[in-house]
Amino acid sequence: MDRWVESAAAEIARHAERELEALVGVSSPSGDVPGAEEAVALAAAFAPAEAAVERVPCSSAGYADDLLLRLTGTGSARLLLIGHLDTVVSNEAHRPIERTAERLIGSGTVDMKGGVVLSLGVLRALAERPDSFADVALLLVNDEEWRTGPLAHAKTFANVDACLCFEAGQTAPDGGEGVVVKRKAAGTLRVRAHGQAAHSGSAPDKGRNALLALARAAQCVASAHDPSGEDLLSAVPTIMNAGEAFNVVPPSGDLFCDLRAERLEAFDRVVDSLPAEVGGARLEPELVRQWPGMDARDATRDLLSAAGERLGRPVVAMERGGASDASHMHVHVPVTVDGLGPRGGRAHNPDEFVLRESLRTRAEVACAVVAALLR
Repeated sequence: MDRWVESAAAEIARHAERELEALVGVSSPSGDVPGAEEAVALAAAFAPAEAAVERVPCSSAGYADDLLLRLTGTGSARLLLIGHLDTVVSNEAHRPIERTAERLIGSGTVDMKGGVVLSLGVLRALAERPDSFADVALLLVNDEEWRTGPLAHAKTFANVDACLCFEAGQTAPDGGEGVVVKRKAAGTLRVRAHGQAAHSGSAPDKGRNALLALARAAQCVASAHDPSGEDLLSAVPTIMNAGEAFNVVPPSGDLFCDLRAERLEAFDRVVDSLPAEVGGARLEPELVRQWPGMDARDATRDLLSAAGERLGRPVVAMERGGASDASHMHVHVPVTVDGLGPRGGRAHNPDEFVLRESLRTRAEVACAVVAALLR
């Protein structure tokens, strides 16, 4: 293993558990401004003293400003490190760190405060090598989990040489170190039903049942599910709300569905499969979120090979279905590598965890990729 990779990763790992415990100790569900501000303050405190600290407007209105940490050097390379501080876990369900022999269990450990800790460690390691880069920025956003629009910062960093995203890492099929260079496009479909209320006991047939219309829409979406087809389309109804009282025909409601595919255009056929109305209730579909896909396999092939040489073991290009801010950045930055965070599991689940040993091994992977970029 490259000497700098080994020493830098060991130093990152030495602080990682404590920093992760502190970050996970803060409940920061997406959209919670006080939680985001506390998480931002901790991340800024863990940053190297050499880093300039900026707050930049979040991509989503009403959210806390994002955190931007910047190092300026005397070299030529320009890098963007990116991650997010928000989680999907409510304040009421938040779970601080619990330790077992192998795991660190807690809300947001793997998605993605573990990755945030590693990215901060990489920034500290680079602060000691200012001659190896011109500019390194670490962007930590507060709205990744629930953002419906584009990433506002993508064009700002379009001129960097590479983007490294610290979402959770994974193991390759042969047990090697996997990083993510391909992701599906992601979309959120909302279907609104417009019906008519009526007394469900004395005059049910005078109403137009929005709930039944949404149930039909959910079945249509599920029928479009084709994960083994050309576009590898997954179409999954996830939330349905309708009705105002137990004795009233539901006059309105909403259905939400999660869509993933190789191409954004594949979502059109899901929308086209929906009827215009069911039982007199009108259906109004809208794609409220569309995140592009990512395919950086060709652009990162040589980089991952060079990183493997520095690491002393292969760094394997892999695919993942979930969306990420790396997808937005790849539109502007061809050399984009994701999945540089620690390994773990059960994201978005009360038992979410990070594998303790992976804080060191994945720090080694991240440092190896950085070393290959900076040569």
